[in-house]
Amino acid sequence: MKEILTDCDDVIYREFNVGKRQNYRFAIVYVDGLVDKKLVSEYVLESLMQVARDEIPNPRMVGNNLYDLSKEGNIPITEVKDLKCLKKAIDSVLIGETIVLLDGFKEVLFISSRGWPVRGISEPVTESVTRGPRDGFTETGKVNTTLIRRRIRDPQLKLKYKQIGVKSKTDVAIMYLDDVVDKNILEEVNKRLDDIKVDAILESSFIEQLIEDNWLSPFPQIQDTERPDSVAAALYEGRVALVIDNTPFVLLLPATWNTLLQAAEDYYGRWSAAFIVRMIRYVAVPLSLVLPALYIAITSYHPGMLPTQLALYLAATRIDVPFPAFIEAFIMEGTLEILQEAGTRISGPIGTTIGIVGGLVIGQAAVEAGIVSPFMIIIVALTTIASFSLPSFGIAAGIRLWRFILMVLGAVLGFYGIVLGLMVLLTHLVSLKSFGIPYMEPYSNIINDFYDLKDSIIRVPHKFMKLRPKYLRIKNRVRMDNSQKVNDVSSESEGENKDDRKQ
Repeated sequence: MKEILTDCDDVIYREFNVGKRQNYRFAIVYVDGLVDKKLVSEYVLESLMQVARDEIPNPRMVGNNLYDLSKEGNIPITEVKDLKCLKKAIDSVLIGETIVLLDGFKEVLFISSRGWPVRGISEPVTESVTRGPRDGFTETGKVNTTLIRRRIRDPQLKLKYKQIGVKSKTDVAIMYLDDVVDKNILEEVNKRLDDIKVDAILESSFIEQLIEDNWLSPFPQIQDTERPDSVAAALYEGRVALVIDNTPFVLLLPATWNTLLQAAEDYYGRWSAAFIVRMIRYVAVPLSLVLPALYIAITSYHPGMLPTQLALYLAATRIDVPFPAFIEAFIMEGTLEILQEAGTRISGPIGTTIGIVGGLVIGQAAVEAGIVSPFMIIIVALTTIASFSLPSFGIAAGIRLWRFILMVLGAVLGFYGIVLGLMVLLTHLVSLKSFGIPYMEPYSNIINDFYDLKDSIIRVPHKFMKLRPKYLRIKNRVRMDNSQKVNDVSSESEGENKDDRKQ
């Protein structure tokens, strides 16, 4: 081990003797900073050096039983395993475990002793809610799986670990409900994870991009979330969750356009309010996508489509603007993208201040200088607000890219170019799949999946969502069964009526 881990000054080797009449040589190996030193000192070293020394039986009776005696009688730690491979022993040391070696034995003891500094559980930054749970994932995989286990107390919830990354050996936990999930999807997930051959997995986005169906698409085919309640809800529906160590984002698959436009808060408030919010959200998608392109096309090619008074006002506001509508729109959209990037890089209230003040100051200055028209400022502001209303950052990023494509098409071909671009976009979305599931479900198959529309643009009350989504091809679709409850209530009421008649 010293030869393999050469020049690793943070690897600690501690050799010691056990026994009074006869000294047995032991050694422990661990990485400083990754283990709980108090646990190793009190429950490994103290137990072997002091307790075992006082209570060790006659040396003649020890013989070849020393390994078993140490494992089963002198190390009071819950997780102790046998390792017979040097590579596995070294890998265990590098992930924060402690290895106990006994002189004369080929096996080594694996002691669970991880104890590196972790960030406390806090509210998710990217998915805050006004009502609902406020605990979010951390960068520690064990903590994240525990937060999910708290919400699903079912033995059918399965968890299987894989190590991905030739050098990083990042722990990836696959979680699913065994009696609900589609086995074909589960097999495909395992196959794609096994096919990953890369040096390191530094964040969940690495795995997302390596296992998605279409890497050329600007739209995400896997959902990411920081909320344990969102993961639990997805597992209850029959989806699969990937919990990756060293990142607070958990991957949910398969994902569709419908699931990416849903927010956790939709299910915690009144169904009527959630219905209105979702309608606003679906209206915001076309606004953020085509509004600047429509301005360019109408101003450059189709001013006759506007009412006369509005067309005259629009022309009057552009008298002093030296640039055509296409350049004007690109200047403002590009400036706004720079402001958003600056606000993202500078976190906290300073970033928010830069975004708000920068937008106000630059917009007002640009109008007074005659570079852009006031109408263009309104268009850009509406587009930005609409894009911020989308709950998925991946969807918003894809729409931002297509917004510029439609602006170019609108500047070249007018309305014809915008319609052509929208047709290409819709064709692309309909052709996308996420682990065999069509991306536009349930809208692409309304006749067969009509029931799934209850949780799409609209959100019906919970008591009417008795079945799980059909498009996931799950084994058990029943989510709520009121038949037994109704029978129990009716029997109780009949019994009460009989008692009343007897009285």
